[in-house]
Amino acid sequence: MEAGEFERLSPSRFISFAFPNPQPGDPYADPLRVAVLDSPLPGPAPPPRTAAMLVPPGREDDWLFCTAAGQIQLLISSSGDPSICRLILIGGQPSSTLPKCYSRNEWDPDSDRHHRFQQLLTPLLLALSPKSSFSDGLPDIPFLSFEDDVIHITPVEMLVGPSVGEMLVEDVVLDRSQSPKLRRRLRFKRMPNLVQSQVHLLPDSSSSSRFGSFMPEKGSLVQPYLRPMVASLSLISPAVDLQVQSGLMPRVLCVGVGGGALLMSLRLKFGFDVLGIEADELVLDVAKRHFGLTEDDFLKVGLGDGLACIKYLSILQTGKIEDVKNGEISLELVKLLRRYSSGFDVVMVDLDSEDASNCVFAPPLEFVEKGVLMALRTIIKEHGVVTVNVVPSCMSFYKQMIDDFGSFFSEVYEIDVGNGENYVLVATASPVDILERNSEDPFFKELKEVVGQKKWSSERVYRCFLRMFPTISRAWLTRGKEYHQAQSLSELGAKKPPECYIDSKPSTEQCMCNLGQRGFGALVVLSNPLTQTNPVEQIQKENPISKFLIKCSDS
Repeated sequence: MEAGEFERLSPSRFISFAFPNPQPGDPYADPLRVAVLDSPLPGPAPPPRTAAMLVPPGREDDWLFCTAAGQIQLLISSSGDPSICRLILIGGQPSSTLPKCYSRNEWDPDSDRHHRFQQLLTPLLLALSPKSSFSDGLPDIPFLSFEDDVIHITPVEMLVGPSVGEMLVEDVVLDRSQSPKLRRRLRFKRMPNLVQSQVHLLPDSSSSSRFGSFMPEKGSLVQPYLRPMVASLSLISPAVDLQVQSGLMPRVLCVGVGGGALLMSLRLKFGFDVLGIEADELVLDVAKRHFGLTEDDFLKVGLGDGLACIKYLSILQTGKIEDVKNGEISLELVKLLRRYSSGFDVVMVDLDSEDASNCVFAPPLEFVEKGVLMALRTIIKEHGVVTVNVVPSCMSFYKQMIDDFGSFFSEVYEIDVGNGENYVLVATASPVDILERNSEDPFFKELKEVVGQKKWSSERVYRCFLRMFPTISRAWLTRGKEYHQAQSLSELGAKKPPECYIDSKPSTEQCMCNLGQRGFGALVVLSNPLTQTNPVEQIQKENPISKFLIKCSDS
């Protein structure tokens, strides 16, 4: 390194080096690994701040702590202070082989030895701070803490896929309030802070692991956003029941397979005819060997680009087979896709961006191109829905995504998963009539049992249909570019019709009575915030909104 290397900030610069340990053996061996990262985000007004973090002893091999991508995520997620522009990570030297087993030790971060170790590092941290941070005197360099619920990690297998790069299958024990929980997880090195897939581990005498004999629970919906995605099926439950009663299997396209938990749940618990598309052949291999993904006559998985498959399926709907570019989709995949030329009741998209250099986001930018959205609308049936896992890169991108969906679909709903990262967008091909829903339908009852009664938002909880279904924090009923914000009764106060107006059907009081009898907690009233026009006259004149949403209380 050159003299003065660290005097200036350089966005996304990452440098690691060995440094003598001033306190060998407690908690790290000699030498230390020091990694310096400058934030990729625009810097605040001077002076910039530097922060440090000690790697949890035993986690030196974890990609979260030994890669630049992991350190970026630590910087972005661990500090609520936007003035921190440089993060210095200090820990032991990682190995160059398969990550080692990890067990949480009892090293007390509040002990005197721990504080003494931090004090011994102060000269190094000052030397690694940018020159501009000294403008107001000697800077204070805080130590950020890292905490998660991992008690034990056993690496199972590490592979390199042609599309996703290095990936790791690991068995973990998680600390839970009642009792430890066993999981099998899949992680990608390019996004080390993100668990791509995970399933429960169940006792099984035919397999072995460090924890005993366990096997993956097929179709377990452990990822926080999977249950909200499945709950979106409640929008089409009447149509699904009609198909089942007539002897037809509802069809679902899953773009992005991962460990296959969503596909297995849709097949085993709901009896769907499932088609999955995955871009990486080794991810498929891992899903089958380690996560319980099993193909049969009604669960098929194809290898290829998901967006290209959506476009090809759209072309099948129009009959213009000659429009498909040669080599874009393999002949084997073409044969599989033609089996589904009649379209789908549901399309579920769980894709993340391949470029995670600065942040994790999903879906990839290519997904929201208008050609893809038009193709999606083409391949779903008139009662169909499209459900998308979304991790917004920024709110402007997210709003534009909602705008674009509103241009091609009848209604758009948002489910806030409540973990601070994921949202689930649900777009319907046709307006949804909530009042005509029978909560005793077999499919609806099964859906309630699978989704459960978990609340995905800790604050104001918005419910769609019955209370056991996921929270909907905002809803857009689209007509062109107009968005109509739902309001609660408490916000409306003592307002009476026509302000409290729902379509041209029963009065507000009658609707409230019907909703109360069916388990709804409150009424949502539609209005047009873009104009001052009387909502009744507006609806009668232009019919901009055909349906309504409901909002339920936490009780």
